[in-house]
Formats: sequence, C-alpha cells, structure tokens
Amino acid sequence: MTQHLEGDWLELATTSGSTIRVLKSAHPRARRLRLTVTPKGARVSYPHGTHPAQVSAFLRHHADWLERKLDELHLIVKPLPALRVGTPTEFPLRGETVRLDWAEGPYPRVEAGEGTLTLVIPRPHTRALPVARGLLASFFEAQMRRDVSRWLAGYVPMLGLAPTALRVRPMKSLWGSLDTRDRINLDLALALAPPAALRYVLAHELCHLKVRSHAPRFWAQVEGLFPDWREQRDWLRLNGAWLKTELDRLIADVAD
Repeated sequence: MTQHLEGDWLELATTSGSTIRVLKSAHPRARRLRLTVTPKGARVSYPHGTHPAQVSAFLRHHADWLERKLDELHLIVKPLPALRVGTPTEFPLRGETVRLDWAEGPYPRVEAGEGTLTLVIPRPHTRALPVARGLLASFFEAQMRRDVSRWLAGYVPMLGLAPTALRVRPMKSLWGSLDTRDRINLDLALALAPPAALRYVLAHELCHLKVRSHAPRFWAQVEGLFPDWREQRDWLRLNGAWLKTELDRLIADVAD
C-alpha cells in the first residue's frame, strides 16, 4: 500500500488498485491519533505537532481495518475500466449516468444526445486516444463555464465583489481555490457532479473574496449565498474520490 499527503487529505493506493482518501485533522484537544469511518468517509485526527510520519505509520497499521470498513460502506474507489477507442463506456455527467459512444467523421468533435455523448474521431486513429481525451476535457469545461456564468450574474451583485478570472482544470485534492489575485480555480471533475455541487464550490470560493479564512463569518456568507451548502459539501465528501478517479480515467495526461 502506498500513500502521499496533500492538502487536508491523505490518499492511500491499495495493492488491489483501489484508492482510499482519508481526511486528516489536527485537533486541539486530541491526546492520541484516532481513526473514524462514517458514511461521509474516513477521518484521522491527531494532536497538534504530530509528525506526518506518525500519521502515515498509524494508517498503515490500521490499513486492513480501514479498507474493510470502507468497503462495507461502499466507499472504496474500485479500479475503473480504461478508456479505449471504439469501446462504449458509461460515466457520470452533471450527476447523471451517460453512455459514451464512438463514431468516425471528417473532424474531431463531441455530439451530445439524450443520455449519450458521441466522440467523432477522423481516421487515421494513430492519435485517437489523446484527441478523445482532449475533446472530453474541452466539453466538460464548456459545460461548467456555461453554468458558472449564469450563477455569477446573480451572485456578484449580492456580494458586491467579482473574481478577476476563472480557471477550470483538474485539481488533485481540492475542489476549488481563490488565489491572491482574486482568480477562482475550479476542479474539472465538478463537471461530472450534480450542478448543485458545482454551485456550492463556486459560492464557497466567491465568499473568500469577502473572508479569506473559514471563520464563522465566512460560513455565514456562504449560508446567505447558498443555503444548501452543507448537503452539497457532504455529497462531495462522500463521492469526491470516485469523481476524481472517473475524471482521471477519461482525460488522463491532458495538459492543464
């Protein structure tokens, strides 16, 4: 089992090819390391000052128990079938399952139908897979930008502030961020989630224009902008690893 720390999450890749994501949290009143598993996912809490190596060793020691408990709750991310040219597959898009089909045509494009996406790829097929991945990435980004532009039109007047730019790209562990130049970054995997989840992340990052921390007044801002934020935050915690794994198999190796 391999692992790496990133952001507030620790990712474990099991020998079977599954991925486990554990939320790590330093707790001011914690006296020892503690591992908990709920329908929302796995969490390891530890006293302030605990060395990362101690956290890693603790998780390795409990890896079998953790994998068993998460599997019981169906929270283990199973290996997904690789994207293959000409082979239909299914994946989530805007929270709904769609079928991905393939066709030949004079130029590469995506054709969207009722419950289907068709990747049209011209011959020769020597670079068909990279072209297909690029088409999917561009299609996902366009879907997200269409939604975000509509929501921004309502949110910006409410806040009295606007981001200077918007970037949509694959993000390893985060769903979104606001940089020091007030540019919002959104994870491309949110194209696969229900629109309400994307809307929550957008509202979250917009509220950081007002409050840069996660202080109580920040969450009050989020509440005013998007009252259903708790439900969508919990949905992402429960389904996030699966969404990111789905995106990776669809657009792996596509440049940001």
